[in-house]
Amino acid sequence: MSGIAHRYATLSSVKMHYVEAGSGAPLVLLHGYPETWYEWRHVIPLLAPRFRVIAPDLRGLGDTSRPAGGYDKRSIAGDVRELLRDHLKLDAIGLVGHDWGGPTAYALTRLDPALVQKLAIIDVVIPGDGRPGGISQGGARWHHGFHRTPHLPEALTAGREAIYLSYFYDEYVSVAGAITSADIAEYARTYSQPGAMRCGFEFYRATDEDALVNAGELARVGKLRIPVLGIAGGAGRGRGAELEESLRRVADDPRCHVLPGVGHMVPEEAPEQVAALLEGFFAAWASPLQKNIQA
Repeated sequence: MSGIAHRYATLSSVKMHYVEAGSGAPLVLLHGYPETWYEWRHVIPLLAPRFRVIAPDLRGLGDTSRPAGGYDKRSIAGDVRELLRDHLKLDAIGLVGHDWGGPTAYALTRLDPALVQKLAIIDVVIPGDGRPGGISQGGARWHHGFHRTPHLPEALTAGREAIYLSYFYDEYVSVAGAITSADIAEYARTYSQPGAMRCGFEFYRATDEDALVNAGELARVGKLRIPVLGIAGGAGRGRGAELEESLRRVADDPRCHVLPGVGHMVPEEAPEQVAALLEGFFAAWASPLQKNIQA
């Protein structure tokens, strides 16, 4: 894609693929499942004129390597921290996470609060926030339980990755045409690689550990005090008001928006709205940093 550079970083536990575009204050975008950095393909060009946008493929997914373990969100956040702190030499970022990228972004904020200046969470709730029903809405999101089942999902989806994942690109999208057959082919390219589906399922299998860690931190140190933005889809499988309910349990004063007519795949369904909300939220923080970078 024009203006987007593909790079690799050899870190302590993974070889991480990431993309960069633009210049200015660093804004980091973390993807969800069943997606990769590519879910930000329409958002990145809209943010690049104002920010240095960095979008990695998370551990085990996309074109990042696939370790056997370490799929709890604190470990995945540790990979991202290593990329930012040690490889890219950054000490202050804006951070955005969608779907599993949201709990990973939350974990990174807890892991290195000096690094994350502002946080945006898109259409996901935080495990361990204390809400009844948990992240899977009391089982209403059937695939959570299926993905956590040992070995079975890998066996049933082997050789059928595009068929299985296409269900989510259809069922969880409310804006027609947001994810095209060409987009599905790109996602299938990475998820059909050896071990990729297992790694995706491991994100779900770590949910109980994620919840315990987050609940313990909330009890020990309290809510996040940095500015937090929430963006939710208001239609279909979008989380709607549920996102704000979760964020108010983990952050002092989140600012939340629900986008009518948009489902769960918010960055792909409403890239212009997402980019505008992110730019408005991060602009005041980015402006003085931008001046320092230019100086």
